[in-house]
Amino acid sequence: MKTLLETRKLTKFFGGLAAVHEVDFQVRESEIVGLIGPNGAGKSTFFNLISGFHPVTTGTILFQERDITGVKAHKIASLGIARAFQAATLFMELSVFDNVFNGLHGHYHEPAWKAFLHLSSVRKEEQGARERVREIIDFMGLADHADRKARNLPHGHQKILGVCIAMATAPKLLLLDEPFTGMHPEETAVMIRVVEKIRDSGVTIVIVEHNMEAVMRLCDRIAVLNQGRKIAEAEPQEIAHNPEVIEAYLGSDEEEL
Repeated sequence: MKTLLETRKLTKFFGGLAAVHEVDFQVRESEIVGLIGPNGAGKSTFFNLISGFHPVTTGTILFQERDITGVKAHKIASLGIARAFQAATLFMELSVFDNVFNGLHGHYHEPAWKAFLHLSSVRKEEQGARERVREIIDFMGLADHADRKARNLPHGHQKILGVCIAMATAPKLLLLDEPFTGMHPEETAVMIRVVEKIRDSGVTIVIVEHNMEAVMRLCDRIAVLNQGRKIAEAEPQEIAHNPEVIEAYLGSDEEEL
């Protein structure tokens, strides 16, 4: 499989502290790759570097063989990298449909002056956008909730809505930041199916997550960060029995993996 994302010696310093230190990382097309580690290991910072929210101190980020180091967040999103945050940023008083529709705004091609004049090309694009929103909501299993306000959704559905908004940008690479946080087992099972369905549709996925059962079930490979450094990378079962990972992330209780 072709490499979609690659980091080379990626490093981020905050003052004298290296939050991410010389991390080499690759994601191939159509993979689900997990990124795990204890709190403070550098996982969120790593996502912030890839998605352009933090500037890189040293190192290189390549996406589809293009150097995107230092590229602004909105441009990275337009290239095909989307991120669903741990705390989904939803418009709680808007419907599911309108939340996802807002996620398409950055992908309108017609200039604002045409919209002001109500030209047919704008109307056509808006109609296409609405059809796209309906497709995403249906694909993600929220069609029956399209008209419900976000605040009235169960927690699990709110998390799925956050992923819907990221999917509205038609990403090639989807970064999921703790998608299973706060979910009960039934909601977790639903989200696992959603993530698998997204991957099967051709979107490559990287997951930061503490729910090890979900990570072990979903991921083709898992990379482990500790104190900003990558200490291991392998298939799930090998990670589960790696002594350094157990010591750094799980203490001495191997059963947790």
